[in-house]
Amino acid sequence: MEPDTCALPGPAPEARSAAVPTHPGTPTLADLTTLRVGGPVGRYVEATTEAELVETVRSADAAGEPVLVLGGGSNVLAADAGFAGVVVRDVRGGVQVPDASACAGVTLTVPAGTVWDDVVAYAVEHELVGVEALSGIPGSTGATPVQNVGAYGQEVAETIAQVRVWDRGAGRVRTLAWVNLAFGYRTSLLKRSMRETSTADPRAPWAPTPRYVVLDVTFQLRPGSLSAPVAYPELARTLGVAVGERAPLAEVRAAVLALRARKGMVLDADDHDTWSAGSFFTNPVLTAAAAEHLPADAPRWALPDGGVKTSAAWLIEHAGFGRGHGAPGPAALSSRHTLALTNRGGARAADLLALAGQVRDGVLDRFGVALEPEPVLVGAALPAVPATAG
Repeated sequence: MEPDTCALPGPAPEARSAAVPTHPGTPTLADLTTLRVGGPVGRYVEATTEAELVETVRSADAAGEPVLVLGGGSNVLAADAGFAGVVVRDVRGGVQVPDASACAGVTLTVPAGTVWDDVVAYAVEHELVGVEALSGIPGSTGATPVQNVGAYGQEVAETIAQVRVWDRGAGRVRTLAWVNLAFGYRTSLLKRSMRETSTADPRAPWAPTPRYVVLDVTFQLRPGSLSAPVAYPELARTLGVAVGERAPLAEVRAAVLALRARKGMVLDADDHDTWSAGSFFTNPVLTAAAAEHLPADAPRWALPDGGVKTSAAWLIEHAGFGRGHGAPGPAALSSRHTLALTNRGGARAADLLALAGQVRDGVLDRFGVALEPEPVLVGAALPAVPATAG
């Protein structure tokens, strides 16, 4: 996550949209998102059953009403003007265990609205291996396959067997196996369907909610008291093991939570350094030729397809945007992690967007690398790239 700026550009395009009327008793998008910005909504529904979730989305689509499906609201930057449609929040929870055979591993099926960290805590408590390094990531379980969330050397795609979805295009429930989900770095078929276009379907593109609305996620985990091989050097150092070695599951979870807390990446209502959407920009993936133009000391990770991933945080810092840039606010980079764009208590969406645009433009001008935002922008957009940038 990275944004920031001292001299902020003018309002982003989202500020020009018409405001949504306020309805007494209806929460705003600021109430529903971890960035705590965003205006009123046209209609708000809390879905307590799968049938209610499906029917709300189906009926809104049939009426041509815009739809925003939310879980924890941890990966959303919503416009100050609000959202003139239905916001449906999935509040279902729980973990089901349909199969716990020793040979096949343990299967967990989790409703999309379940708090993700509750799933990780369950897995660690029951000695199930594969998601322990994903501790402390805010948001709901249904969002994890969409983004293919990852941290500290693990990605959720490594443990997913299938995802059940409501297919808004076909008007039916579908089960998508791992092979069909087309996972990539911080992406999936689910995420890409948000931008899907089709001349045969006037409703596409589907944003801000994908064509495929996640109903539940099935994970396949391996029984064991030790973690998967620790792949992330910082985590390995914290645990006192070598990269590739294993550690007790509970110790890995505790270490990850401590690392995330030190970086302001564990939500705390009293700490503005955590009023963020997590990492605001994804780590850029470059061609091998483009990566050659990076400075010699820039991080590089070779990918199986021949691409090269580099560090967004490194680029931001070396473009002149250090921790706390933009303070005292109203929007600033976290004082603990340059990837986190934070609301210092009184920010509006326009403040965060302007900050993000300045950081993006600074990195583009310095390194020729275009950073891409990670959160879903609801009725919002970053400022246009200046003609001279890059």
